Amino acid sequence: MQLRPHQTKALDMLKYSLGKGHLRPMVQAPTGAGKTVIAQAIVKGALAKNNRVIFCVPAVSLIDQTVQSFWNAGIREIGVIQADHAMTNPSMPIQVASIQTLHRRQIPDADVVVVDEAHRWFKFYERWMNLWDAVPFVGLSATPWTKGLGKYYDDLIIAATTQELIDQGYLSDFKVYGPSHPDLSGVKIRAGDYAEDQLAEVMNGSSLVADAVSFWMKHGENRPTLCFCVDRAHARHMQERFKAAGVSTGYIDAYTDREERELIRKQFHTGQIKVVCNVGCLTTGVDWDVRCIVLCRPTKSEILFTQIIGRGLRTADGKEDCLVFDHSDTHLRLGYVTDIHHEKLDDGQERKNAKTEPKERLPKECPSCSFLKPAKVHECPACGFKPDKQTDVQAGEGKLEELKRKKKTNREMTADEKARFYGELKTWAREKGYSDGWASHKYKEKTGVWPNSYRGAPLVDVSEATRNWIISQQIKFAKSKAKRGQAA
Repeated sequence: MQLRPHQTKALDMLKYSLGKGHLRPMVQAPTGAGKTVIAQAIVKGALAKNNRVIFCVPAVSLIDQTVQSFWNAGIREIGVIQADHAMTNPSMPIQVASIQTLHRRQIPDADVVVVDEAHRWFKFYERWMNLWDAVPFVGLSATPWTKGLGKYYDDLIIAATTQELIDQGYLSDFKVYGPSHPDLSGVKIRAGDYAEDQLAEVMNGSSLVADAVSFWMKHGENRPTLCFCVDRAHARHMQERFKAAGVSTGYIDAYTDREERELIRKQFHTGQIKVVCNVGCLTTGVDWDVRCIVLCRPTKSEILFTQIIGRGLRTADGKEDCLVFDHSDTHLRLGYVTDIHHEKLDDGQERKNAKTEPKERLPKECPSCSFLKPAKVHECPACGFKPDKQTDVQAGEGKLEELKRKKKTNREMTADEKARFYGELKTWAREKGYSDGWASHKYKEKTGVWPNSYRGAPLVDVSEATRNWIISQQIKFAKSKAKRGQAA
């Protein structure tokens, strides 16, 4: 199994976290980063130590998909805990279980529990964790930002950010357009998001549905597309309008059976279906080749928003980018998915503090041409307009403009990452016969400060990412030295 640098980093940090005594680590890897490969490596590592594993998924639809991915990776000692599944076998060391079935049965013994899509929290997990207080529970999620999750998981391991993986070529880049602006002023907020019944009434309006179809016809480039809708009636309406425009369109909701979903997936990949309208589905555990997203489902949820856009960020042959048509104004509320990042799990307190912080990252609409420009950009990149504080210029309607985003700088490393990085540098120094002073100077090169707080960091194996960074610094130094020699 060929691991990518961010996957190796995640596994190294997980070992380090468990070694420090954490029993509830959460591994975060963006959608499309190969979380399945990380899961396979965790399971293989447990098997190598003769440990039993329960791999728990939040939906029955993910059971067979998980079993298939393990099987393809050579993991065959699998039993399934889900209704009367054909692979039920409690003697197997790996048990793939649905949470819906597991909470109604006696839980088999295990040495490790892996919780997939761990941002989806069930009260049963709390009871289970309390009962098995000495057994490690490893969470896996692209979006572990559920309120209060930090009360149950004790360490956040970030494999990489979405922007980092885009820059490295492991995820597809994307372009966002904001063709329409629904009026959501009358829609109530329930449980932190828009009330679905009122939201559906607004978004199912004929003009908004027509706009979504017509803009896709003009600018969608006939790309394979997922259209995210509010409810079943809205999704059916969107499907009808796409079909009326001559576009072969599929439909999936929570009641679509497994066989029909698989047929639609195959037709989508062969080009027989160009657009799939869905509601409440296709946001997790979907690895389709999606090259355009039509977002007709406004949300205040960073989790839902990131999961939706993530469906289009997987790379594929011939794919340069993913087009995102935002008919929901969600980017104006939440920013780009590459801007959404949290260094800590939410224990409830973080959310309270965040409410007082200004959201400067959000793009702003140019009042002259409707271009959605990045935050803090005063002069519009599209038309050159410089707004005055009291300008009364109104935005034009129906103009499709791309939302530009600025490159983000590398994020600050967490304390655990800094300790591990310094431990890796000390290991490299010992192997090469360098002094610990070399490690300290290299640490300062990377972080800008001396490793005073991490002098006692233990020696750890050097990860591929750190090895590559050290070698790149040596090459850079050698080239610089050669240039100085030529100049002399």
